[in-house]
Amino acid sequence: MKLNTLKPAKGSSGKEKRIGRGEGSGHGGTSTRGMNGAKQRSGYSAKLGFQGGQMPIYRQLPKHGFNNPNKVEYKVINLSSLQQLSEKINSTSISKEILIENGLISKKDLVKILANGELTVKLDVSADAFSQAAIEKIEALKGTATVIE
Repeated sequence: MKLNTLKPAKGSSGKEKRIGRGEGSGHGGTSTRGMNGAKQRSGYSAKLGFQGGQMPIYRQLPKHGFNNPNKVEYKVINLSSLQQLSEKINSTSISKEILIENGLISKKDLVKILANGELTVKLDVSADAFSQAAIEKIEALKGTATVIE
């Protein structure tokens, strides 16, 4: 290897692109920015959803609905499910922990007991909410419906 034979690696160096220095540079006129228009100007950035001047889709479609930030969502469990669960685990006391263990709800769910189905066993049920009919059916069999605060 001799110092007079050293060359840069192929493709690593090239002619500098001098923009806006007249037609003789090959990059005069539009300075490699194409034709006239907004995209040629400095500082151009299209708005999100811009469709070339056409009315954007987000303005064509109407606003719809309302999301209530204070809405409380309950996981609904019927009395028929509680009847089957009490027969399965041979217990007359049903709490949220038992419902979680048996896969009816997850840890963060709020539970509401509804009166769908028949109840034949006296049950002591604790949940976040009850329908009025469910309370009546549970208490008709001398059971208790306890609301968790």
